[in-house]
Amino acid sequence: MLFYINASFSLHFLPERIPHPYPSSKIEESEHHRFKSHISNRKQFRMSAANPLKKLVKCVIIDLDGTLLNTDGIVSDVLRVHLVKYGKKWDGREAKNIVGKTPFEAAAAVVEDYELPCTTSELISEITPMFSTQWCNIKPLAGANRLIKHLGSHGVPMALASNSPRDNIETKISFQNGWKESFSVIIGGDEVKSGKPSPEIFLEAAKRLNIEPSSCLVIEDSLPGVTAGKAAEMEVVAVPSLPKQSHLYTSADEVINSLLDLRPEKWGLPPFQDWIEGTLPLEPWFIGGPVIKGFGRGSKVLGIPTANLSTERYSTLLSEHPAGVYFGWAGLSARGVFKMVMSIGWNPFFNNTEKTIEPWLLHDFNEDFYGEELHIVVVGYIRPEANFPSLESLVTKIHEDRKIAEKALDLPLYSKYKNDPYLKSSL
Repeated sequence: MLFYINASFSLHFLPERIPHPYPSSKIEESEHHRFKSHISNRKQFRMSAANPLKKLVKCVIIDLDGTLLNTDGIVSDVLRVHLVKYGKKWDGREAKNIVGKTPFEAAAAVVEDYELPCTTSELISEITPMFSTQWCNIKPLAGANRLIKHLGSHGVPMALASNSPRDNIETKISFQNGWKESFSVIIGGDEVKSGKPSPEIFLEAAKRLNIEPSSCLVIEDSLPGVTAGKAAEMEVVAVPSLPKQSHLYTSADEVINSLLDLRPEKWGLPPFQDWIEGTLPLEPWFIGGPVIKGFGRGSKVLGIPTANLSTERYSTLLSEHPAGVYFGWAGLSARGVFKMVMSIGWNPFFNNTEKTIEPWLLHDFNEDFYGEELHIVVVGYIRPEANFPSLESLVTKIHEDRKIAEKALDLPLYSKYKNDPYLKSSL
Protein backbone atom coordinates (compact mmCIF):
# COMPACT_ATOMS: atom_id res chain seq x y z
CA MET A 1 0.00 0.00 0.00
CA LEU A 2 1.10 3.55 -0.63
CA PHE A 3 -1.05 5.68 1.63
CA TYR A 4 1.05 8.34 3.29
CA ILE A 5 0.63 11.20 5.67
CA ASN A 6 -0.30 14.77 4.86
CA ALA A 7 -2.11 17.42 6.83
CA SER A 8 -5.60 18.06 5.50
CA PHE A 9 -5.91 21.23 3.46
CA SER A 10 -7.27 24.48 4.77
CA LEU A 11 -6.92 28.00 3.47
CA HIS A 12 -4.54 30.22 5.37
CA PHE A 13 -3.88 33.87 4.84
CA LEU A 14 -1.37 36.50 5.84
CA PRO A 15 -1.38 38.69 8.93
CA GLU A 16 -2.84 42.20 8.82
CA ARG A 17 -1.02 45.30 7.61
CA ILE A 18 0.90 43.63 4.83
CA PRO A 19 2.19 46.14 2.30
CA HIS A 20 1.39 45.52 -1.35
CA PRO A 21 4.24 43.20 -2.42
CA TYR A 22 4.26 44.06 -6.13
CA PRO A 23 5.43 47.36 -7.63
CA SER A 24 2.40 48.93 -9.30
CA SER A 25 4.55 49.71 -12.33
CA LYS A 26 4.82 45.98 -12.93
CA ILE A 27 1.12 45.20 -12.84
CA GLU A 28 -1.72 46.35 -15.02
CA GLU A 29 -4.36 48.35 -13.19
CA SER A 30 -6.93 45.53 -13.24
CA GLU A 31 -4.41 43.05 -11.87
CA HIS A 32 -3.38 45.58 -9.21
CA HIS A 33 -7.02 45.90 -8.18
CA ARG A 34 -7.43 42.13 -7.94
CA PHE A 35 -4.41 41.80 -5.69
CA LYS A 36 -5.51 44.72 -3.49
CA SER A 37 -8.85 42.97 -3.08
CA HIS A 38 -7.02 39.80 -2.09
CA ILE A 39 -5.01 41.69 0.55
CA SER A 40 -8.21 43.25 1.90
CA ASN A 41 -9.89 39.86 2.22
CA ARG A 42 -6.92 38.46 4.11
CA LYS A 43 -7.33 40.92 6.99
CA GLN A 44 -9.86 38.68 8.66
CA PHE A 45 -7.55 35.66 8.65
CA ARG A 46 -4.15 34.72 10.04
CA MET A 47 -1.64 32.04 9.08
CA SER A 48 -1.95 28.90 11.19
CA ALA A 49 0.89 27.24 13.06
CA ALA A 50 0.67 24.33 10.61
CA ASN A 51 1.30 26.57 7.58
CA PRO A 52 3.19 29.60 8.87
CA LEU A 53 4.15 32.43 6.57
CA LYS A 54 7.72 31.80 5.46
CA LYS A 55 8.50 35.07 3.73
CA LEU A 56 6.84 37.67 1.54
CA VAL A 57 7.96 37.46 -2.07
CA LYS A 58 7.17 39.69 -5.04
CA CYS A 59 7.77 37.36 -7.97
CA VAL A 60 8.26 33.73 -8.94
CA ILE A 61 11.13 32.38 -11.06
CA ILE A 62 10.49 28.88 -12.39
CA ASP A 63 12.69 26.27 -14.03
CA LEU A 64 11.33 24.54 -17.14
CA ASP A 65 12.58 20.98 -17.71
CA GLY A 66 11.50 18.63 -14.95
CA THR A 67 9.68 21.40 -13.11
CA LEU A 68 6.99 22.49 -15.56
CA LEU A 69 7.54 20.04 -18.42
CA ASN A 70 7.91 16.27 -18.24
CA THR A 71 11.10 16.06 -20.32
CA ASP A 72 12.68 13.11 -18.50
CA GLY A 73 10.80 10.58 -20.62
CA ILE A 74 11.84 12.27 -23.87
CA VAL A 75 15.50 12.28 -22.82
CA SER A 76 15.37 8.59 -21.95
CA ASP A 77 13.62 7.70 -25.21
CA VAL A 78 16.17 9.56 -27.35
CA LEU A 79 19.20 8.13 -25.56
CA ARG A 80 17.72 4.64 -25.53
CA VAL A 81 17.44 4.74 -29.31
CA HIS A 82 20.69 6.53 -30.04
CA LEU A 83 23.01 4.51 -27.80
CA VAL A 84 22.17 1.39 -29.80
CA LYS A 85 24.38 2.91 -32.50
CA TYR A 86 27.34 2.41 -30.18
CA GLY A 87 26.27 -0.99 -28.94
CA LYS A 88 25.19 0.46 -25.61
CA LYS A 89 21.94 0.17 -23.67
CA TRP A 90 20.49 3.16 -21.85
CA ASP A 91 19.59 2.05 -18.34
CA GLY A 92 18.94 5.43 -16.77
CA ARG A 93 21.89 5.26 -14.40
CA GLU A 94 23.03 8.71 -15.51
CA ALA A 95 19.64 10.31 -14.85
CA LYS A 96 20.57 11.76 -11.46
CA ASN A 97 23.84 13.11 -12.87
CA ILE A 98 22.30 14.97 -15.80
CA VAL A 99 19.20 16.48 -14.19
CA GLY A 100 19.59 20.24 -13.97
CA LYS A 101 22.86 20.33 -15.90
CA THR A 102 23.58 22.35 -19.03
CA PRO A 103 23.18 20.37 -22.28
CA PHE A 104 26.97 20.18 -22.68
CA GLU A 105 27.51 18.94 -19.12
CA ALA A 106 24.75 16.34 -19.47
CA ALA A 107 26.14 15.07 -22.77
CA ALA A 108 29.65 14.91 -21.31
CA ALA A 109 28.38 12.76 -18.45
CA VAL A 110 26.76 10.32 -20.89
CA VAL A 111 29.91 10.10 -23.05
CA GLU A 112 32.07 9.38 -20.02
CA ASP A 113 29.77 6.96 -18.23
CA TYR A 114 28.99 4.88 -21.33
CA GLU A 115 32.53 5.19 -22.70
CA LEU A 116 31.29 6.36 -26.08
CA PRO A 117 33.81 6.63 -28.95
CA CYS A 118 32.84 10.23 -29.70
CA THR A 119 33.36 13.68 -28.28
CA THR A 120 30.74 15.54 -26.27
CA SER A 121 30.20 17.97 -29.15
CA GLU A 122 29.71 15.10 -31.59
CA LEU A 123 27.10 13.48 -29.35
CA ILE A 124 25.23 16.77 -29.06
CA SER A 125 25.25 17.18 -32.84
CA GLU A 126 23.88 13.66 -33.27
CA ILE A 127 21.03 13.83 -30.78
CA THR A 128 19.91 17.47 -31.13
CA PRO A 129 17.80 16.77 -34.26
CA MET A 130 16.20 13.83 -32.46
CA PHE A 131 15.19 16.03 -29.54
CA SER A 132 13.86 18.74 -31.86
CA THR A 133 11.27 16.36 -33.30
CA GLN A 134 10.06 15.40 -29.82
CA TRP A 135 9.42 18.79 -28.19
CA CYS A 136 5.85 18.81 -29.48
CA ASN A 137 5.16 15.62 -27.51
CA ILE A 138 6.23 16.92 -24.10
CA LYS A 139 3.38 17.25 -21.62
CA PRO A 140 3.13 19.65 -18.68
CA LEU A 141 3.74 18.11 -15.28
CA ALA A 142 0.84 17.86 -12.86
CA GLY A 143 -0.07 21.29 -11.53
CA ALA A 144 2.01 23.27 -14.04
CA ASN A 145 -0.87 24.80 -16.01
CA ARG A 146 -2.78 25.41 -12.80
CA LEU A 147 0.13 27.31 -11.23
CA ILE A 148 0.87 29.45 -14.29
CA LYS A 149 -2.78 30.41 -14.75
CA HIS A 150 -3.20 31.15 -11.04
CA LEU A 151 -0.17 33.41 -10.71
CA GLY A 152 -0.93 35.10 -14.01
CA SER A 153 -4.54 35.82 -13.08
CA HIS A 154 -3.36 37.56 -9.90
CA GLY A 155 -0.72 39.66 -11.63
CA VAL A 156 2.25 37.94 -10.00
CA PRO A 157 5.38 38.64 -12.10
CA MET A 158 6.91 35.40 -13.41
CA ALA A 159 10.21 34.53 -15.06
CA LEU A 160 11.27 31.32 -16.77
CA ALA A 161 14.95 30.48 -16.17
CA SER A 162 16.41 27.30 -17.65
CA ASN A 163 19.84 25.91 -18.45
CA SER A 164 18.47 25.00 -21.89
CA PRO A 165 19.33 27.31 -24.80
CA ARG A 166 16.84 30.13 -25.32
CA ASP A 167 15.74 28.80 -28.72
CA ASN A 168 14.95 25.40 -27.21
CA ILE A 169 12.93 27.03 -24.45
CA GLU A 170 10.92 29.06 -26.95
CA THR A 171 10.23 25.95 -29.02
CA LYS A 172 9.15 23.84 -26.05
CA ILE A 173 6.74 26.38 -24.59
CA SER A 174 5.28 27.22 -28.01
CA PHE A 175 3.33 23.96 -27.74
CA GLN A 176 1.82 24.98 -24.38
CA ASN A 177 -1.17 27.27 -24.68
CA GLY A 178 -0.64 30.65 -23.03
CA TRP A 179 2.74 29.93 -21.49
CA LYS A 180 4.89 32.35 -23.46
CA GLU A 181 2.56 35.25 -22.76
CA SER A 182 2.49 34.46 -19.04
CA PHE A 183 6.19 35.08 -18.41
CA SER A 184 7.51 38.62 -18.20
CA VAL A 185 11.04 37.28 -18.58
CA ILE A 186 12.41 34.19 -20.34
CA ILE A 187 16.12 33.49 -20.04
CA GLY A 188 18.19 30.55 -21.28
CA GLY A 189 21.52 29.12 -20.27
CA ASP A 190 23.17 30.48 -23.40
CA GLU A 191 22.37 34.04 -22.28
CA VAL A 192 24.63 33.91 -19.22
CA LYS A 193 28.30 33.06 -18.75
CA SER A 194 27.67 30.20 -16.33
CA GLY A 195 24.61 28.01 -15.97
CA LYS A 196 23.23 26.51 -12.77
CA PRO A 197 24.53 25.85 -10.13
CA SER A 198 25.90 29.35 -10.68
CA PRO A 199 23.38 31.93 -9.42
CA GLU A 200 23.92 34.09 -12.52
CA ILE A 201 20.78 33.04 -14.40
CA PHE A 202 18.51 33.76 -11.43
CA LEU A 203 20.21 37.07 -10.66
CA GLU A 204 19.76 38.09 -14.29
CA ALA A 205 16.08 37.12 -14.16
CA ALA A 206 15.57 39.25 -11.04
CA LYS A 207 17.38 42.15 -12.70
CA ARG A 208 15.13 41.98 -15.75
CA LEU A 209 12.06 41.83 -13.49
CA ASN A 210 13.42 44.83 -11.57
CA ILE A 211 12.91 43.00 -8.27
CA GLU A 212 15.46 42.43 -5.51
CA PRO A 213 16.77 38.82 -5.36
CA SER A 214 15.71 38.51 -1.72
CA SER A 215 12.10 39.08 -2.82
CA CYS A 216 12.12 36.28 -5.40
CA LEU A 217 10.79 32.74 -5.02
CA VAL A 218 12.49 30.06 -7.12
CA ILE A 219 10.76 26.77 -7.97
CA GLU A 220 13.23 24.08 -9.05
CA ASP A 221 13.40 20.32 -9.54
CA SER A 222 17.18 19.80 -9.57
CA LEU A 223 19.97 20.07 -7.02
CA PRO A 224 22.00 22.42 -9.26
CA GLY A 225 18.93 24.64 -9.56
CA VAL A 226 18.34 24.71 -5.81
CA THR A 227 22.01 25.49 -5.23
CA ALA A 228 21.81 28.34 -7.74
CA GLY A 229 18.68 29.79 -6.15
CA LYS A 230 20.14 29.80 -2.66
CA ALA A 231 23.44 31.24 -3.93
CA ALA A 232 21.36 34.08 -5.40
CA GLU A 233 19.94 34.61 -1.88
CA MET A 234 16.42 33.77 -3.03
CA GLU A 235 13.74 31.63 -1.42
CA VAL A 236 13.62 28.17 -3.01
CA VAL A 237 10.91 25.53 -3.23
CA ALA A 238 12.25 22.19 -4.46
CA VAL A 239 10.08 19.76 -6.43
CA PRO A 240 12.43 16.79 -6.98
CA SER A 241 11.91 15.23 -10.40
CA LEU A 242 13.62 11.95 -9.47
CA PRO A 243 12.05 9.55 -6.95
CA LYS A 244 13.43 9.02 -3.46
CA GLN A 245 15.69 12.08 -3.64
CA SER A 246 13.91 14.50 -1.31
CA HIS A 247 16.40 13.95 1.51
CA LEU A 248 19.16 15.47 -0.63
CA TYR A 249 17.47 18.88 -0.90
CA THR A 250 18.45 20.10 2.55
CA SER A 251 19.33 23.61 1.38
CA ALA A 252 15.86 24.29 -0.05
CA ASP A 253 13.45 26.36 2.02
CA GLU A 254 10.71 23.85 1.31
CA VAL A 255 10.53 20.48 -0.45
CA ILE A 256 7.21 19.38 -1.96
CA ASN A 257 6.16 16.26 -3.81
CA SER A 258 4.66 18.04 -6.83
CA LEU A 259 3.29 21.39 -7.94
CA LEU A 260 -0.12 20.16 -6.78
CA ASP A 261 1.19 20.54 -3.22
CA LEU A 262 2.44 24.11 -3.52
CA ARG A 263 0.82 26.52 -1.06
CA PRO A 264 1.44 30.03 -2.47
CA GLU A 265 0.07 31.68 0.68
CA LYS A 266 3.15 30.49 2.57
CA TRP A 267 5.09 33.04 0.53
CA GLY A 268 2.59 35.88 0.73
CA LEU A 269 1.06 35.03 -2.65
CA PRO A 270 -2.66 34.58 -3.39
CA PRO A 271 -3.82 31.11 -2.30
CA PHE A 272 -5.44 28.60 -4.61
CA GLN A 273 -9.20 28.53 -4.19
CA ASP A 274 -9.90 25.23 -5.95
CA TRP A 275 -9.65 22.74 -3.07
CA ILE A 276 -13.04 21.28 -2.14
CA GLU A 277 -13.71 19.23 1.00
CA GLY A 278 -10.01 18.37 1.32
CA THR A 279 -9.73 17.34 -2.34
CA LEU A 280 -8.34 18.89 -5.50
CA PRO A 281 -10.44 18.34 -8.66
CA LEU A 282 -8.42 17.02 -11.60
CA GLU A 283 -9.00 16.66 -15.29
CA PRO A 284 -10.17 13.01 -15.34
CA TRP A 285 -7.70 10.38 -16.44
CA PHE A 286 -8.24 6.71 -17.12
CA ILE A 287 -6.46 3.48 -16.32
CA GLY A 288 -7.46 -0.16 -16.40
CA GLY A 289 -6.56 -3.79 -16.82
CA PRO A 290 -6.91 -7.17 -15.13
CA VAL A 291 -6.58 -7.26 -11.35
CA ILE A 292 -3.25 -8.85 -10.36
CA LYS A 293 -1.72 -10.12 -7.13
CA GLY A 294 0.28 -7.50 -5.28
CA PHE A 295 2.69 -7.78 -2.36
CA GLY A 296 0.10 -9.49 -0.17
CA ARG A 297 0.15 -6.64 2.33
CA GLY A 298 -3.28 -5.12 1.71
CA SER A 299 -5.52 -7.60 3.48
CA LYS A 300 -2.97 -9.49 5.57
CA VAL A 301 -0.88 -6.63 6.99
CA LEU A 302 -3.11 -3.57 6.70
CA GLY A 303 -6.56 -5.11 6.72
CA ILE A 304 -7.33 -3.15 3.57
CA PRO A 305 -7.80 -5.20 0.38
CA THR A 306 -6.51 -3.52 -2.77
CA ALA A 307 -7.12 -4.37 -6.41
CA ASN A 308 -3.64 -4.03 -7.86
CA LEU A 309 -3.01 -3.18 -11.51
CA SER A 310 0.05 -3.91 -13.63
CA THR A 311 2.21 -0.87 -14.46
CA GLU A 312 3.66 -2.34 -17.67
CA ARG A 313 1.30 -0.49 -20.00
CA TYR A 314 1.29 2.71 -18.00
CA SER A 315 4.91 3.79 -17.58
CA THR A 316 4.28 7.04 -19.47
CA LEU A 317 1.06 7.74 -17.59
CA LEU A 318 2.75 7.13 -14.25
CA SER A 319 5.53 9.56 -15.13
CA GLU A 320 2.89 12.25 -15.68
CA HIS A 321 1.25 11.86 -12.28
CA PRO A 322 3.10 12.35 -8.99
CA ALA A 323 3.09 9.76 -6.26
CA GLY A 324 0.21 10.28 -3.89
CA VAL A 325 -3.38 9.46 -3.02
CA TYR A 326 -6.12 9.92 -5.61
CA PHE A 327 -9.79 8.97 -5.81
CA GLY A 328 -12.53 8.34 -8.32
CA TRP A 329 -14.73 5.56 -9.65
CA ALA A 330 -13.96 1.93 -10.46
CA GLY A 331 -15.89 -0.35 -12.81
CA LEU A 332 -15.38 -4.05 -12.12
CA SER A 333 -16.52 -6.58 -14.68
CA ALA A 334 -19.71 -8.42 -13.70
CA ARG A 335 -19.95 -6.54 -10.39
CA GLY A 336 -20.72 -2.86 -10.97
CA VAL A 337 -19.27 0.61 -10.33
CA PHE A 338 -17.84 1.55 -6.94
CA LYS A 339 -16.23 4.45 -5.16
CA MET A 340 -12.46 4.16 -5.14
CA VAL A 341 -9.42 5.66 -3.42
CA MET A 342 -6.03 4.87 -4.97
CA SER A 343 -2.37 5.15 -4.12
CA ILE A 344 0.38 5.62 -6.69
CA GLY A 345 4.04 5.55 -5.75
CA TRP A 346 6.88 3.72 -4.03
CA ASN A 347 5.39 2.98 -0.61
CA PRO A 348 8.19 4.53 1.48
CA PHE A 349 6.95 2.79 4.63
CA PHE A 350 7.68 -0.56 2.92
CA ASN A 351 10.57 0.84 0.84
CA ASN A 352 9.38 -0.47 -2.53
CA THR A 353 11.73 -0.28 -5.50
CA GLU A 354 8.98 0.10 -8.13
CA LYS A 355 6.19 2.60 -8.58
CA THR A 356 2.89 0.81 -8.09
CA ILE A 357 -0.84 1.38 -8.65
CA GLU A 358 -3.04 0.19 -5.78
CA PRO A 359 -6.77 1.04 -5.91
CA TRP A 360 -9.00 0.31 -2.92
CA LEU A 361 -12.61 -0.25 -3.96
CA LEU A 362 -14.78 1.09 -1.16
CA HIS A 363 -17.10 -1.88 -0.96
CA ASP A 364 -17.15 -5.13 1.03
CA PHE A 365 -16.58 -8.07 -1.32
CA ASN A 366 -17.06 -11.66 -0.21
CA GLU A 367 -14.41 -13.06 -2.54
CA ASP A 368 -11.26 -12.18 -4.45
CA PHE A 369 -11.54 -11.00 -8.05
CA TYR A 370 -8.06 -11.59 -9.46
CA GLY A 371 -8.05 -11.58 -13.24
CA GLU A 372 -11.25 -9.58 -13.59
CA GLU A 373 -11.13 -6.46 -15.76
CA LEU A 374 -11.00 -3.23 -13.76
CA HIS A 375 -11.49 0.23 -15.28
CA ILE A 376 -10.80 3.37 -13.25
CA VAL A 377 -11.63 7.04 -13.74
CA VAL A 378 -9.46 9.24 -11.51
CA VAL A 379 -11.21 12.53 -10.74
CA GLY A 380 -9.35 14.09 -7.81
CA TYR A 381 -6.27 14.30 -5.62
CA ILE A 382 -6.07 14.12 -1.83
CA ARG A 383 -2.42 14.33 -0.77
CA PRO A 384 1.19 13.43 -1.61
CA GLU A 385 2.93 10.29 -0.44
CA ALA A 386 4.87 10.39 2.82
CA ASN A 387 6.44 8.00 5.26
CA PHE A 388 5.00 6.93 8.60
CA PRO A 389 6.49 6.32 12.03
CA SER A 390 4.38 3.19 12.57
CA LEU A 391 2.05 0.73 10.88
CA GLU A 392 -0.77 1.96 13.09
CA SER A 393 -0.39 5.55 11.92
CA LEU A 394 -0.32 4.35 8.30
CA VAL A 395 -3.58 2.44 8.71
CA THR A 396 -5.19 5.39 10.48
CA LYS A 397 -4.30 7.70 7.61
CA ILE A 398 -5.61 5.23 5.03
CA HIS A 399 -9.01 5.27 6.71
CA GLU A 400 -8.96 9.06 6.83
CA ASP A 401 -8.35 9.01 3.07
CA ARG A 402 -11.33 6.70 2.66
CA LYS A 403 -13.62 9.08 4.55
CA ILE A 404 -12.47 12.05 2.47
CA ALA A 405 -12.98 10.16 -0.80
CA GLU A 406 -16.39 8.74 0.14
CA LYS A 407 -17.72 12.16 1.12
CA ALA A 408 -16.25 13.97 -1.88
CA LEU A 409 -17.60 11.47 -4.41
CA ASP A 410 -21.14 12.37 -3.37
CA LEU A 411 -20.58 15.92 -4.63
CA PRO A 412 -22.08 16.59 -8.09
CA LEU A 413 -18.63 17.69 -9.28
CA TYR A 414 -17.38 14.12 -8.84
CA SER A 415 -20.51 11.95 -8.79
CA LYS A 416 -21.28 12.70 -12.45
CA TYR A 417 -18.32 10.55 -13.51
CA LYS A 418 -19.96 7.43 -12.08
CA ASN A 419 -21.72 7.06 -15.43
CA ASP A 420 -18.62 7.52 -17.59
CA PRO A 421 -18.71 5.11 -20.56
CA TYR A 422 -15.18 3.93 -19.79
CA LEU A 423 -16.40 2.37 -16.54
CA LYS A 424 -19.29 0.67 -18.29
CA SER A 425 -16.98 -0.84 -20.90
CA SER A 426 -15.59 -3.20 -18.27
CA LEU A 427 -19.02 -4.54 -17.33
